[in-house]
Amino acid sequence: MLSEKELKRYNKKSGYSYAFGSFPTFELLKNRPDTVERILIHSAISPDIRRKLETLCGTYRIPLTENDRTLEKIREKDNCLAAGAFRKFEGSLSPDSNHVVLINPGDYGNLGTIIRTCVGFGIRDLAIVEPAADIFHPRTIRASMGALFQMNIRHYPDFQPYYQEYGQNRMLYPFMLKGTKKLGTFEIDNQIPYSLIFGNESSGLDDSFLNIGQSVLIAHSPAIDSLNLSLANGIAIYEFTKSSYI
Repeated sequence: MLSEKELKRYNKKSGYSYAFGSFPTFELLKNRPDTVERILIHSAISPDIRRKLETLCGTYRIPLTENDRTLEKIREKDNCLAAGAFRKFEGSLSPDSNHVVLINPGDYGNLGTIIRTCVGFGIRDLAIVEPAADIFHPRTIRASMGALFQMNIRHYPDFQPYYQEYGQNRMLYPFMLKGTKKLGTFEIDNQIPYSLIFGNESSGLDDSFLNIGQSVLIAHSPAIDSLNLSLANGIAIYEFTKSSYI
């Protein structure tokens, strides 16, 4: 277990990160208790939240300490009254499940919002092609509202290793401005697992993805040149999963 003295402000090179805020900390404890090093709380935290955190920490035998000074040292916002320090994790993706694949996502907020959207519509497997925004940065975790802790995540140095591992036995749908079919105009076979593939915020996917699976265009008015990455992802996920929720 990490001692309080070992806790520093977040650094990408370190093997641990933080869930800042009560709700993300609860999500961490409920979904990834095996990764938690310790929970920190501030003296100003509400008695009700304190009791709930103490109960969960007691269940999983996780140390919980009240230390205003340490929390103020590591937190990013003054109104953060709880934090969970946890070891970074990575695992395998399920070959039988639907995936989202992000090629070089560059924004913490977009990445966290996409993760939250995935969980909200039942997609729990996420492939990230480097270089990419740090999925364990506290800003990503905060934007996901702790949904990160419900995801299976795997990083790849480029798209080819992902394609070799999973691309042969599923439908691949790259979303791009040059997509040859408009979203909503073709039938989705939910009996076959699929991967929804998105490029980064500035350049999208390159033309090589026109030769991979079925490229898809999200049609919109000519008043804008493209959609925000997290919004495009949300529209796509809704369209592909709506039969399960309507």
